[in-house]
Amino acid sequence: MSNTVILGASNKTDRYANKAHQALKAAGHTTIPVNPVEKLILGDSVVHQIKDVWQPIDTLTVYISPQHFAPLTDDIIRLSPRRIIFNPGTECPELYYQFPDHIELIEACTLVMLRTQQY
Repeated sequence: MSNTVILGASNKTDRYANKAHQALKAAGHTTIPVNPVEKLILGDSVVHQIKDVWQPIDTLTVYISPQHFAPLTDDIIRLSPRRIIFNPGTECPELYYQFPDHIELIEACTLVMLRTQQY
C-alpha cells in the first residue's frame, strides 16, 4: 500500500481526521499523522511539522483549515506527494495555482473515497 500523511491528525475519536486515520490503517495504508502537540495517535508516532516528514509520500489528506494550510504550502511542495486530498471544509482553491502539475489536487472526502474503492 501507500504512505499517507494525515495533516491535522487527532486523538479525538469524534473527529473526521481520526475516523479517516482508522479507516486508512484498516485498509492497510501506512499512515503518518501530523499534529503539533500529540506524540502518538492510534499507535503511530506523530510528526509535529509537515517539513519533518522524510518518507516518500503518495497521498496527503488535509484536515486543517485553509488559513492553517496556507503557510505550509512550500513545505508541502517540497514533500511532493502524488496527490493532495482536500476534505470538506479544507478546500483552498486560491492556493491551488501554487502547486506543480505533477501533484494531483482533489476535493473529496477520504472516508468516502475509501468506502467506494476510489482511494
